[in-house]
Amino acid sequence: MDNKKLSKNSMTEGSLWNKILGFAFPLALTGILQQMFAAADLAVVGNFTEGMGKACMAAVGANTPIISFIINGFLGISLGANVVIANAVGRKDDKTVQKAVHTSLIIAFICGIATALIGQIIAEPLLRSQNISDEAVDMAIIYFRFYVGGLPVILLYNFEAAIFRGIGNTKLPFIALVISGIVNVGLNLFFVLILRRNVDGVAIATVISNLISSVILLICLKRSTSAARFDVKKLQIDKKILKMILKIGIPASLQSCVFSSANIIIQSAINSLGTAVAAASSAAFNLEIFSYYVLNSFGQACTTFTGQNFGAWKLDRCKKSLKLCLLEGIIIEGFMVSMLLLCGKSMIGIFTQEPEIIEIGYIRVLFITTAHLFSLFYDVMSGYMRGFGISLSPALVTTGCICGIRIFWIYVIFEQFKTFTCIMTVYPISLGVNAIAIFILLLIKRPAKRFSVREVQ
Repeated sequence: MDNKKLSKNSMTEGSLWNKILGFAFPLALTGILQQMFAAADLAVVGNFTEGMGKACMAAVGANTPIISFIINGFLGISLGANVVIANAVGRKDDKTVQKAVHTSLIIAFICGIATALIGQIIAEPLLRSQNISDEAVDMAIIYFRFYVGGLPVILLYNFEAAIFRGIGNTKLPFIALVISGIVNVGLNLFFVLILRRNVDGVAIATVISNLISSVILLICLKRSTSAARFDVKKLQIDKKILKMILKIGIPASLQSCVFSSANIIIQSAINSLGTAVAAASSAAFNLEIFSYYVLNSFGQACTTFTGQNFGAWKLDRCKKSLKLCLLEGIIIEGFMVSMLLLCGKSMIGIFTQEPEIIEIGYIRVLFITTAHLFSLFYDVMSGYMRGFGISLSPALVTTGCICGIRIFWIYVIFEQFKTFTCIMTVYPISLGVNAIAIFILLLIKRPAKRFSVREVQ
């Protein structure tokens, strides 16, 4: 990527609506492709493990909220890097971009190694505390050990992708994942069908695929002629940049971690309903997450567009970015939800042929995908505030509304009505309440108006 390309990707000039779509679409496809790694794992072990399919699906599914807890925690930190780089690009501050790139890469690698080591230590006690059935728990532990062992390259890819988002490029991370995704599917089939492995084989395939995507992006950064160019000689942590990244990233990370903690509690409640329900929920999750990545892409687009335009002090474009991200997001997310509701049962059939699992799984698809329209509103509005550097208050509101309601629901309501439908009901309730609360917070904060007043003063 050269300077001309970097300028073309700038969000501070020209039409916004098409640039937002050009940014959000590759980002959504990247998230969907990442999830297809997990979906490929589930489909292969569900169909080709000779009678162990249900247990293997439950084992992989039991890991989902725990792995999400880890990954999302660090994605929050990478969001801080995204905003810092976007602000610097808007100011045309190449020096800050350089420092942020190298600081981010070091953070990713160090955190990946440390978390991988800790994960090996806590794997068994952590998984055995999750009410996983006896037939699935040992395989769940094996899958977790292999997956967290690959965290250094998994986190490296995520931080590299955040760097590219910050400079306005979401296409290269998508291309890297297309390549590694094809490799992942091939390796899944090789390990399970040829080598006769199960959950360990698909976990290894996922790690190898992430290694490939992270190396591709590192090469692209190294060959870049822009301010985002990677140079091994410049690898060092800049304390000032680190502080800026953490100021935005830590609240987002804590929000994600608490959010995931609540989902771990929900997963434990799901596991208590039996292997069939756990397997169904796991299969449905791999469909609903496609809808989530679509809405989340507009939230991240709003963060980056707001960040660059705030850096350039173009506050009117910040407000316009918010409106367009909401409008375009509603249209596209509405289409995605409709497709999942129409085709949900047949899509769950990709993972298993058991009618009971398909019916239970569709209940989850029905409840959660429709509730994602609430998620779109709070994700975009939160992203808008983060683009201005306002990260703590949206994190606290989301933590209180979503996590507080979900934990209360599981420990109080679910104890009275122990059904899968009861668990699923908490999703639209918690997401709806949070959307209203974030909207009220935005009305209170009014960042564009607040900063325009400061400029006048």
